[in-house]
Amino acid sequence: MSHTVLIHILNEESVVGEVERLPEPPDQVVVVHNVRYRDGREVSYVLPETEAVVYPWDRIHCMEILPSETEEEVVTFIRE
Repeated sequence: MSHTVLIHILNEESVVGEVERLPEPPDQVVVVHNVRYRDGREVSYVLPETEAVVYPWDRIHCMEILPSETEEEVVTFIRE
């Protein structure tokens, strides 16, 4: 199961992508598939035919794990 993540890169604009598994403490790099900016634009330093990008941890400030569509719980209120 892949996870959608928001990666904050040092001195760069944040990118969104999918990772196959969440990184473990001994990992040195993060392999990200389908890299794009948060608004959906293509990342300027990645070629369009690129399948995955490998980011070293020393370039990553932090990583946010975004909820998937199946995990989102929609709460609605009905007035009667």
